[in-house]
Amino acid sequence: MSTTKTRKKIALIGAGNIGGELAALCARKELGDVVLFDIPSREGVAKGKALDLEQNSAILGYDAKISGTSNWADCAGSDVIIITAGIPRKPGQSRDDLVATNLPIIRDVADNAKKHCPDAFVIVISNPLDAMVYEFQRRTGFDSKKVVGMAGVLDSARFNLFLARAANASIKDVRAMVLGGHGDDMVPIFSACTINGVAATQLIAKDTLDGIVKRTRGGGGEIVQLMGTSAYYAPASSAVAMAESYLLDQKRILPCAALLNGEYGYSDLYMGVPVVLGAGGVEKIIVLDLNDEEKAMLAKSAKSVQGVVDVVKKAS
Repeated sequence: MSTTKTRKKIALIGAGNIGGELAALCARKELGDVVLFDIPSREGVAKGKALDLEQNSAILGYDAKISGTSNWADCAGSDVIIITAGIPRKPGQSRDDLVATNLPIIRDVADNAKKHCPDAFVIVISNPLDAMVYEFQRRTGFDSKKVVGMAGVLDSARFNLFLARAANASIKDVRAMVLGGHGDDMVPIFSACTINGVAATQLIAKDTLDGIVKRTRGGGGEIVQLMGTSAYYAPASSAVAMAESYLLDQKRILPCAALLNGEYGYSDLYMGVPVVLGAGGVEKIIVLDLNDEEKAMLAKSAKSVQGVVDVVKKAS
């Protein structure tokens, strides 16, 4: 009897708000069978969401097995791992405040991923993002091409939306790029921002653009203040876009937190940059020709990221 695995396997580490939405999207897109993992005290939540989503497949007509577990062995052999494990932000908290809480969690996830899923493509969502993905890759020793952080797709999506609203244009026509760390120093690149090929700077006044940049940088915090916890619909869609590009070898150019080795003048640092995502993982890091102002903003962002990474290193 053949034991050939025909469907891909996707492990979602953390069955909270983002984990549940990730599972729903992966199933509806039929990207593979899904394992929702959480700690033993939350195994019932993982199993319940999995059962609910499987029953939903009978209505919507998608073919995917979805299971919930607190046993890492059930994640063994996964093609993709998406990590949301950790404590989400609360009102008044910065992403950096989460280091002490989420560092032990990402280390435990890293150790188990290395043992059970050594060949997986890994997408980290847990905050503070740039430091958590750095620590995951450092601890596992996985090829950095197979370990990325989800931030830039989400930040760019927020930027896209605000630009579309300001220009009274279709969201489908907006193309924007946000680089740097996932935080208040993220860097919107106006030179790479168009609305159906027309420069956004030609359609939107500078003071309005400045306001959009400010709102984009605080986009996550705005949602935390409104509902008391982190966003989950757009973050989940962002991570699934990355997973889909890898699984289907789409070779999309997406801004991701990737390990830099001299690109943009930085090394041994995970930071948001445009990359080509395909079956090889990060197949290429694209270096944009930044102007002096953009370089200065990126330097400020890199300094912020390095500061949090240094905290993580000291806790080793």
